[in-house]
Amino acid sequence: MARKKQFKNNKMRHLITKISPRSPISEQYRTVRTNLQFASADEEIQTLLLTSAGPSEGKSMTTANLAVVYAQQGKKVLLIDADLRKPTIHYTFRLDNLKGLSNVLVGDIPLQEAIVPNAVQDLDLISCGPIPPNPSELLGSKRMQRMIAEARELYDVIIFDTPPVLAVTDAQILSALVDGSILVVRSKSTETESAQKAIESLRAVNAKVLGTVLNDRDKKESNQYYYYGS
Repeated sequence: MARKKQFKNNKMRHLITKISPRSPISEQYRTVRTNLQFASADEEIQTLLLTSAGPSEGKSMTTANLAVVYAQQGKKVLLIDADLRKPTIHYTFRLDNLKGLSNVLVGDIPLQEAIVPNAVQDLDLISCGPIPPNPSELLGSKRMQRMIAEARELYDVIIFDTPPVLAVTDAQILSALVDGSILVVRSKSTETESAQKAIESLRAVNAKVLGTVLNDRDKKESNQYYYYGS
């Protein structure tokens, strides 16, 4: 019983932008949001994905916090867990994962049935759903394209959480379907060579790389405050 309780607590996550929107870290997420708007002055970025070079680099928490600050700006936001191999959005937002993106992509349910509202106003979610045996094929399918087109009609901003780009091809496949891609790197963890390879992998499929987010930088290193953190 003790081990089971410990496992459950390890899955608990806290969104800094939700519980402490005035904190310096939340302010840095708003800076990321603003920079994205300036990065696409001539072209609206309605759909974007976040990925990382490898696992455990803060990608999913960065994605969730970015979705929250977009919603706090008054944008109607849809956050989709497109990591069909190791999903985490349902842990972050305390959802069940009985149905979600995978159900939509195999035609079990329509898009609207997979959408789940939550406590953050203007932010809707789609969890992963049952983990499929063929994530890459589903993400590159015609149904995925139709789902994105349908979501564009309903939301101002659609954000995808995807697997690490150097581990599997999922992020590369999806990057060709969205308006822009962002690479999350963790301070003192992500190797420079890995980050460069990740960006090269995205550009190899003509993805529009909007930039990188430096995650988990120590406060004392930033000289003033945390830069980005999860």
